[in-house]
Amino acid sequence: MLSTFDVIVVGLGAMGSAACYQLAKRGCKVLGLDRFSPPHTFGSSHGQTRIIREAYFEHPLYVPLVQRAYELWADLEREAGRRLLQQTGGLMIGRPEGVVFGGSKRSAEQHNLAHEILSSSEVCRRFPALRPDDEMAAVWEPRAGILFPEACVESHLTLAKQRGALLGLDQPVVGWKPDGAGIVVQTAQGEYRANRIILSAGAWARSLLPELALPMKVERQVLHWFDPTEEAHLFRAENCPIYLWEYSENHFFYGFPDLGEGVKVARHHDGEEADPNAARREVAPDEVESMRDLVRRFLPRANGALKSSIVCLYTNTPDHHFLIGTHPEHPQVLIASPCSGHGFKFSSAIGELLADMALEGRSRVDLSLFRLERFRSTEIPPASPGVSGSQYSNERSR
Repeated sequence: MLSTFDVIVVGLGAMGSAACYQLAKRGCKVLGLDRFSPPHTFGSSHGQTRIIREAYFEHPLYVPLVQRAYELWADLEREAGRRLLQQTGGLMIGRPEGVVFGGSKRSAEQHNLAHEILSSSEVCRRFPALRPDDEMAAVWEPRAGILFPEACVESHLTLAKQRGALLGLDQPVVGWKPDGAGIVVQTAQGEYRANRIILSAGAWARSLLPELALPMKVERQVLHWFDPTEEAHLFRAENCPIYLWEYSENHFFYGFPDLGEGVKVARHHDGEEADPNAARREVAPDEVESMRDLVRRFLPRANGALKSSIVCLYTNTPDHHFLIGTHPEHPQVLIASPCSGHGFKFSSAIGELLADMALEGRSRVDLSLFRLERFRSTEIPPASPGVSGSQYSNERSR
């Protein structure tokens, strides 16, 4: 007899851990599976800090979703009894005609969000650590801030376990197949059956869905921490917000105040394509110097010694919007990946809507921007009887 569950969640990073928690909270018999032991450093949900922001330049449709996420992060903080979100305010900086400034301003105005428009000189006066070019401007949003990703994932999983969820860690999923109206999941250690499955495997999602030929690309990203050279107090959270900077057309970097580990900065996209099982984890000197060029230009007081660098993975769609929906051939299969490098802040809310979809067959928010069908130019042929998913390497990323 196979162990049987209401829902199996595959991938326990940002989205999967939140889904496990929401399902367990509703009394669902849930099994969470992950090829590693989250929180870990092999995927997309690590690196000490993540930005949460409300005036969303990518599309105004994200705003109600992130507003719900704020509420759920606060609920999780109370239940977990630990700090998960720190409000610092945030600056969306770039040329007025650029996508970051223009899109953030549009979202703020459309949703009546508290915000201010600051000139370059006003940014320098209020936040002396930052030095935008004279022709740049910024949208200031006071609710923006920092999420602590490892603590968030750990809290979701700990509370899910306390509510009865079972977690199969260090247990790679090697395939799945329909079983009547349900599903059978095959792992390196055995098989499990469920009524529903949620695939939230991030960089490994495409390997589990080869029959859909989804246009996902895994991108290697490097995060850096620099030591301020002078007036280090200007980078403390009380003096320096989070920021997202369009430094040239469609090229971005982002950063955080110094929380004790140095000033964290990273490019947003522009990384090399990678295989999640063989991503280059070492950071080369030229990658540090490329980032330092931006630090020297826009954060000159942070141009000190490199304290550390690490690698994380983005899993991108062509339009950089999420993929959330039901498998076109198997309605018992829900897909919740990838998030193109800007999904962590939403994960508390996405976990909630995935639980809605798995248990009630509906979502409480508009998901039209994220539908899978936008990438299906032709009809997908039926899968072979009784076989879906994919066999793939169990070798861990090193």
